[in-house]
Amino acid sequence: MSYSGTVGSDYMNLASIPDAKKPSYINFAATDFLSLKNSLIDYAKAIYPTDYQYFSESDLGMMFIEIVAYMGSVMSMKADMLANENFLPTATKRGSVKKLLELIGVRMRGPLSAAADAQITYANPIAASQILSIAPSQRTVDIQSPQDGNAVTYALYKVVNGLVETANKTGNILLDRDAEGKGTDYNVYDNLVLQEGALITDAGEFAATEGVKNIKLTQGPVIEGSVEVFVDCYTVAASGAYTEVDSVYFASGASDRIFELVYDSNYNATVVFGDGSVGISPDDTGDYFIQYRVGGGSRGNIAKNSINATSQATPTAPLGSVITGTLTNTSKGTGGANAESIAHAKKWAPLTFRRQDRLVTLEDYSVFANTFISTFGTVGKATAATRNAYYSGNIVDIYVLEKASDLQLQKATSNFKTQLLSGMSDKKMATDEIVIVDGLIRTLDLVTTIRIDEEEKRHQDQIVAKVKNKILQYMRIDNRDFGEPLYVAELNRQIFEVAEVRFSTLDNVGQDVRVDFNEIIQLNNLTINVELLK
Repeated sequence: MSYSGTVGSDYMNLASIPDAKKPSYINFAATDFLSLKNSLIDYAKAIYPTDYQYFSESDLGMMFIEIVAYMGSVMSMKADMLANENFLPTATKRGSVKKLLELIGVRMRGPLSAAADAQITYANPIAASQILSIAPSQRTVDIQSPQDGNAVTYALYKVVNGLVETANKTGNILLDRDAEGKGTDYNVYDNLVLQEGALITDAGEFAATEGVKNIKLTQGPVIEGSVEVFVDCYTVAASGAYTEVDSVYFASGASDRIFELVYDSNYNATVVFGDGSVGISPDDTGDYFIQYRVGGGSRGNIAKNSINATSQATPTAPLGSVITGTLTNTSKGTGGANAESIAHAKKWAPLTFRRQDRLVTLEDYSVFANTFISTFGTVGKATAATRNAYYSGNIVDIYVLEKASDLQLQKATSNFKTQLLSGMSDKKMATDEIVIVDGLIRTLDLVTTIRIDEEEKRHQDQIVAKVKNKILQYMRIDNRDFGEPLYVAELNRQIFEVAEVRFSTLDNVGQDVRVDFNEIIQLNNLTINVELLK
């Protein structure tokens, strides 16, 4: 290969420059705009000491140097960003973290739906031995979200032995007067729960394709754990049920009736079946019937008694006419949470992978509890401790608190605890006994005085807002753990990150606040005073 042409004098061809004129070094560490600009100027001075001497900011040549420096800084930033997104500790984009975690078989949690205790009170007494049937049309109610004012759908379920009867999503709810009725007239039923999320049904016929078959669900975001797949039937039927697995490629055989859910960044989901070698491949002309719920997020956390809806039931034994009652939520909606944060995923996902779906060590128990997905609430914090039993096994105490907000924790409900205990039962050591215990909350009032220069007085409100945000961020639940002290010096350091703050004191906290292993510090009230320095 040969080259023929003229290289203009405006081009820097290093190969054609005599060794005597070449710079002694090139600053490869220069990545930001200013460093690159200065390096280009030094380079030009070394290569063209007499040809070009116009380096004032107003010179046209400086414009080209700055353009090149700008392009270089942008390219450097992009290169750094791409490199960072390839590693879990430095990744910042949700899509990158999601893909990195999927490499180790861990999936970022999607939005969680809220739940609230429910009660139906009927106007008239219920006759002896009466069975009330609530039709599917009476099981849903829409309410305005307190966050954005948009409609939120809640669905009614029955609680049996402390667990939600999730298998019955579209059928009639049966209430036994003698077993479940309360009140003088047996007209009150409270063994019920309202769960946020609209029930969606997708049905159709598979396209004639070879290999893996995919069905993209029509609506989202999809609430995890809610997807049920049935093949070769247009109704919920045990004979056509498929089981969800983490990956179809780890199926045990070609006849396994399994499916995998693949989520995008907005938690729209695609159902993926096996290809016939790993997991059964449905017939090209087969039918599918898929039920799932959509919604989730903190917008579903409604206040107590927000729902006050009419509910009708039909007595079935003995048969009677339709009776009307009032459906209310007797507790506030809890558990609604937005999709898992990047910080939470990066902290817990590697530990989840290491746990390998079994509970042996205290860390295993702690990781399971902190990442547990419940239909009754969202875990805020959990920790585990052990004590020797009177026999050869151990008693493992799981201290847990539910999440009420980013700054507030609360005691877990009995339903939450029951579901958590049930989720652990088939993964623990046979000799271990698990006890779910309420964690302790140490509420803390903070009064701080910041001092700023007098000339900053006109910006006082903005400075206070910055300090407030720094303190609230430091005290977020995600940043606190059981047994973690509050260090006065660390809190002051957070305040001093606001550039306008000259001095800062904690007026009501003179020393570090230390707590027990099963206790967590929670901010209650915050007061920020301002003094001006002359």
